[in-house]
Amino acid sequence: MPENRETVEVRVDKWLQIARVFKTRSQATDACVAGRVSINGAPSKPHRNPKIGDRIEIERDGWTRVLVVKQLRDRAVPKAQAAELYEDQSPPRPPLDPLERLLRRPPVLRARGSGRPTKRERRQIGRLTDKE
Repeated sequence: MPENRETVEVRVDKWLQIARVFKTRSQATDACVAGRVSINGAPSKPHRNPKIGDRIEIERDGWTRVLVVKQLRDRAVPKAQAAELYEDQSPPRPPLDPLERLLRRPPVLRARGSGRPTKRERRQIGRLTDKE
């Protein structure tokens, strides 16, 4: 039985996760609570129900993503169909600042044995020096 797309009601946090804007629903909920998601210019709470034609703005990593709702779904869809749920009117993503790019890298791990000795290494050194 095909769903009637006009009568489906879905929360905005769930829709954002189904549309693959956020990886998890809890991330979408947190963004709504933090005030980074707005519908038609008004801040949105996670429980608000978007309608077809609504303009959703998501502030993320210094970039505002603008989506216009084309379809409402309350169940997960394949990745290829997720892009059909909205029309993307976002401006191009700004390039990352070189400093920010460096800060996003994982921390450099210290090679074992370099720097100050660990407690275990100090005990081993102590055993060697006590026998002499």
